[in-house]
Amino acid sequence: MTGMTLLPALTGRYPDRADAVRVAGAAMSWERLSDAAGALAARIAGAPAIAVDAEPTLATVVAVVAGLLAGVPVVPVPADAGPLERDHLLGDSGAVPLDPAEVDFGATGAATLPEPLGTAPALVLYTSGTTGPPKGVLLSREAIAADLDALAGAWAWTPEDTLVHGLPLYHVHGLVLGVLGALRSGSRLVHTGRPSPDGYAAAGGSLYFGVPTVWSRVARDPAAARALRGARLLVSGSAALPVPVFGALHALTGHRPVERYGMTETLITIAARHDGPAVPGAVGSALPGIGVRLVGEGGAPAPADGEAIGEVQVRGPTLFSGYRNQPEVTAACYTADGWFRTGDVATVDPAGVYRIVGRSSTDLIKSGGYRIGAGEVENALLTHPAVREAAVIGVPHADLGEEIVAYVVAGAVTGTELIDFVAQRLSVHKRPRTVHLVESLPRNALGKVQKKLLR
Repeated sequence: MTGMTLLPALTGRYPDRADAVRVAGAAMSWERLSDAAGALAARIAGAPAIAVDAEPTLATVVAVVAGLLAGVPVVPVPADAGPLERDHLLGDSGAVPLDPAEVDFGATGAATLPEPLGTAPALVLYTSGTTGPPKGVLLSREAIAADLDALAGAWAWTPEDTLVHGLPLYHVHGLVLGVLGALRSGSRLVHTGRPSPDGYAAAGGSLYFGVPTVWSRVARDPAAARALRGARLLVSGSAALPVPVFGALHALTGHRPVERYGMTETLITIAARHDGPAVPGAVGSALPGIGVRLVGEGGAPAPADGEAIGEVQVRGPTLFSGYRNQPEVTAACYTADGWFRTGDVATVDPAGVYRIVGRSSTDLIKSGGYRIGAGEVENALLTHPAVREAAVIGVPHADLGEEIVAYVVAGAVTGTELIDFVAQRLSVHKRPRTVHLVESLPRNALGKVQKKLLR
């Protein structure tokens, strides 16, 4: 078997430029990146894996590319990882820590290594479940390539683009899409270091990636938002974009943001297209070549009526190769007929457009015989002018099974007023029974609310 070219921008396929890659103000060309990464790749070749501290720097980009060139799996370590998390990642992966000082930005004439096989593991991304330590997700080169090519088609992502984002470099969104995507499509990359409204406004990009927290901050900064009017496409992911934020961005930027859905284990499997309808609250349709189905209670297909809730199950070329050293856990994630169980729940309409409700473990609430998606209630709360943030969970209840409980960051409004507000907009059984007014919601690095902490 022959190897595959994962990052064609480093092979001279596209016209180079001095600032092809810019991270936190420092820039380099693809040629310089290729030379520096190639020199490092020659030194690390044969290592079982390398651990890279995923700070938003050019050294991080060089180190990740070096691992890919050498065929050595890369384990990105979160920039804020504590000692216990770091020890687990290194111990479980067997990765050799890479000192950023080992990156020689002036290296020239690096030896060219043979391209690794497409089935070879490229990245080991650690993801946390509801129990136990983080699991190492093995992502192959061919899975990454298949996903990036599908997204390039969906978003018309070309060498003419300048991609801008400021997302963490240890997740699929920031690293796979946000760095490797640029090196595969040939687009210029500007990583702002931090995802601030000012940084996004000053970058002059055509394609912007962000998570809901970022887009919410941009929407609250009208001058920064208006600076994005010259962009071609705004993309939101990693969590549902609140409908009010969608509306504010549309009004200020002139763009209707497109959303997408995926997991570390599946990469991106559903996305709205650049030339299709961008519907608030919807994540689009299945990408070409990727199978997606909704399975309801009892294993029957969920009706494609836009209302029935089912678990999202996926199969196709973008799926992971398994959890490192956990074959039994990997096998348990698949159905008998080979579909990956995501654990996420959604609806799909007759046109094949999906709306993600959330995680079945936290966002599917069974109350009084009804199946209620937390996201629908959250979006209803967010339409109240006093509400800034909202998170909804199900709490055990002796009579209802579960009752709907909301945690809300808001101005001058009472919990009773918000309960009545939702009851007037949704079915009465979908109203919260209790509303807690709080100062803030616990979130992770990508802006996702950590609902297990609310419980």
